[in-house]
Amino acid sequence: MIVRSRAPLRLGLAGGGTDVSPFCDQHGGFVMNVTIDKYAYATIDAPATSAGMVEFAAQDAGAAEQLRPELVDLAPGPLQLMKGVYARVVRDYLGGRAPVIRIRTHSDAPPGSGLGSSSTMVVALVTAFAEYFRLPLGEYEIAHLAYSIEREDLALAGGKQDQYAAAFGGFNFMEFYDADRVIVNPLRIKDWIWSELEASLVLYFTGVSRSSAKIIDEQSRNIREGRTESLDAMQRLKQEAVQMKEALLRGNLDRFAQVMQSGWQAKKQSASSITNPMIDELEKLAFANGAHATKVSGAGGGGFMMFMCDPGERVRLVRALSGAGGTVYDTHFTQHGASSWKLG
Repeated sequence: MIVRSRAPLRLGLAGGGTDVSPFCDQHGGFVMNVTIDKYAYATIDAPATSAGMVEFAAQDAGAAEQLRPELVDLAPGPLQLMKGVYARVVRDYLGGRAPVIRIRTHSDAPPGSGLGSSSTMVVALVTAFAEYFRLPLGEYEIAHLAYSIEREDLALAGGKQDQYAAAFGGFNFMEFYDADRVIVNPLRIKDWIWSELEASLVLYFTGVSRSSAKIIDEQSRNIREGRTESLDAMQRLKQEAVQMKEALLRGNLDRFAQVMQSGWQAKKQSASSITNPMIDELEKLAFANGAHATKVSGAGGGGFMMFMCDPGERVRLVRALSGAGGTVYDTHFTQHGASSWKLG
């Protein structure tokens, strides 16, 4: 039997960072995001050899390893995510029985892209394991398990929105509270608003991947230390997620762009490493060529940037950005979250 899965990557539209502890535990967090037609993929099947080894392969990273089940470790590296999922499923769902299987993954976006690629990969893996071993997991359970594996088992810094976006898919307004309580509110977006927003949004990869953990650590430290500027910025980000939800549901994309831009300004005040001279120059270039708003998707520091423009100015903006050394991606929104299927 072969099981495959995929989970969609996401764009963080507003409120990013308010889903990270300790802010969401103390104040509650609100996030607006949407999934796009870029995915993380996982495959589980029988191993290529009969040597009793578990096989792991992160194909886009060119990393592969064969191990006896009892020797699977959680050491950092390109195979850490799939090993973490394997170990948790064996412990919590298979009664300690470690199966001999082959696990392979690849993604449409590199780690550090700002599209939630690592967390989305964990969701794709959990979804594949749930299908392969017939585990009774719904969207909330898959997202929470993926979060627990990343943050607790593997001690990787980050928030909660990526796992829930990948599991649910579509446009969502998310609420984050203490004790890991999460509420996902799917939004019903009219077709014309969906199409107009797609035509207005330009997604640009700077070519620079970055470690989100360092940025998130700085944000969390600022909150723990009670730094007023950072705390005020996070409160603004939280309220701007509400304002963006209202603008989107009403189809007021001018207001949507205003909220995106004010949210980006607030986000830059939550940690010093969120922006840098390269991002500042790209922002100036975009505004000189028709952009109305910009922000970096994810924690900041690099990865993907988003720009809002009048669709009539899209070609001019794309040409300007294409000449700046990065890559403009043709992107569409998706309605569906993680999915899996069997072959044979």
